[in-house]
Amino acid sequence: MSRIKIVFLLIFIATSIEAKKIEFDSIFEKYKIDGTIIISTLSNKNYIYNLKRSKERFSPASTFKILNTLISLQEKAIKDEKEIIKWDKKIRNFDAWNQDQSIESAFPISCVWFYQELAKRIGEQKYSSYLKKLKYGNQLVDSNITNFWLDGVLKISAQEQIDFLKNLYLNRVPFDKKYIDTLKEVMLIEKSPKYKLYAKTGWAFKSKIGWYVGYLETKENIYFFAMNIDIKEIDRAKYRKIVTIEALKKIIPNILK
Repeated sequence: MSRIKIVFLLIFIATSIEAKKIEFDSIFEKYKIDGTIIISTLSNKNYIYNLKRSKERFSPASTFKILNTLISLQEKAIKDEKEIIKWDKKIRNFDAWNQDQSIESAFPISCVWFYQELAKRIGEQKYSSYLKKLKYGNQLVDSNITNFWLDGVLKISAQEQIDFLKNLYLNRVPFDKKYIDTLKEVMLIEKSPKYKLYAKTGWAFKSKIGWYVGYLETKENIYFFAMNIDIKEIDRAKYRKIVTIEALKKIIPNILK
């Protein structure tokens, strides 16, 4: 290939990347959102808004329930996704939390007390071992076993979330396949003849960071996504999903509702 052709090819690639970035810019600007998003295909074609922030680590908050569910099942902290843990009768801010819970019920509503009870059964040493094996974020856990992923010592970046999700999808994680399949069942939030959407929200209240991570499965490809945004007011939480879906629609029009 001639030198001139190479130069034009590089210009075309750079222009294409910039065009995609501008499209994502428009979404964040429309909703006045500060944050980042990564969408990555199984073949590692990446679309990134705010590259610098995508490498910054934040508390995973309830997105950690993805990994926590797997550890809990693998370590027999709970028998299966249907086993009930009795509510302790303490009233929490979210009505849906104030009842007996199982993984099936607790995962989609991000019931914190349920997963804190599982954490007590798992312990610091086992968490530390899994975090290191998986290279999950900064891999830190401490004696505050019920809070280390909630504005605690554990931090993870959007890019590291993508790496974890891909390894999970490809079953390259140290968990029995039956537990991975169970997790995928509780992560499935939408499906149609065209796609399946697997996702988990997260919200670190003290640091005011919101997450939306998961993957979109179509007949043609798999699109992994991880986004985090600043949430300074409660009504801004809805933009975690809104921004993600609009970004996905830029890449794969006519798939999502």
